[in-house]
Amino acid sequence: MGFYHKPVLLEETIKLLDPKPGGVYVDATLGGGGHFSEILKRVGDNGKVIGIDRDEDAVQNARGKFSQSPGAVIVHDNFKNIKHIIYSLGLQNIDGVIFDLGVSSYQLDEESRGFSYMKDAPLDMRMDRNQDLTAKDVVNKMAKSELARIIKEYGEERWADRIAEFICEKRKIKSIETTGELVEIIKAAIPARARREGPHPAKRTFQALRIYVNDELEILSASLKDAVDILNPGGRICVITFHSLEDRIVKHTFRELAKGCTCPKDSPLCTCKSERALKILTPKPVCPTQGEIHANPRARSAKLRAGEKLSSK
Repeated sequence: MGFYHKPVLLEETIKLLDPKPGGVYVDATLGGGGHFSEILKRVGDNGKVIGIDRDEDAVQNARGKFSQSPGAVIVHDNFKNIKHIIYSLGLQNIDGVIFDLGVSSYQLDEESRGFSYMKDAPLDMRMDRNQDLTAKDVVNKMAKSELARIIKEYGEERWADRIAEFICEKRKIKSIETTGELVEIIKAAIPARARREGPHPAKRTFQALRIYVNDELEILSASLKDAVDILNPGGRICVITFHSLEDRIVKHTFRELAKGCTCPKDSPLCTCKSERALKILTPKPVCPTQGEIHANPRARSAKLRAGEKLSSK
């Protein structure tokens, strides 16, 4: 299957990022290169766009797709290393950065990756297949209490304890090897009346396992702060999220960066030395239009937040 990813909120993201000719921009989640390609068009021959992805399939696809573009730089790495990546390229600052979080259409649809609860496949869920930890490891080796915590915390699943219990009982008989086996266990764990309402019964558990396997939330806030730190004054950051856990982290991180002084209100002098680093451009997140949702149902939960780097004093 060819690598593809239909970019979500493309026009809105490009408008807020506002890439300029000759500028230096980073797509921290390259994927299929949809946002990357649009930024590349706008920076012109003298600009540079750095695409980062930890999925080797995405990197190889982009290196072929953009091989004739002199301003394209493709890096196989994790965006948590964004500062190191930029410095290693001989740069100190950038003019803009985007993060399109979550799993790509290719990763969902490519059966061998094991991200989808709609296809029977090996339990994998690694974005970087060079890492050791897989969803199969988590499901078969994690203690019941820890498994329940992961499903509850990262999937916001009300039946987390029961699902963890059913998984642990089933794995006593045989190792859980595939997504299809896991889906059937989850369905058995959730009462029939609950399965008739809301999304697919396995959606939240699969989300939780994917987030845990790829350490998606733990690295997010620090990565956003690092990205803002290397922005030039006036440079912009755009972040697209697909579930409330991600969006909450982005919102709180932006607010923290936009707040500045953290001293108590009754303190006569500022001792924290914190300065406002960011101007929030989206007081409320930008959401897809009904037209986009109709054309691409996977866009329905997307939210876009953006900010602009302030000049340091």
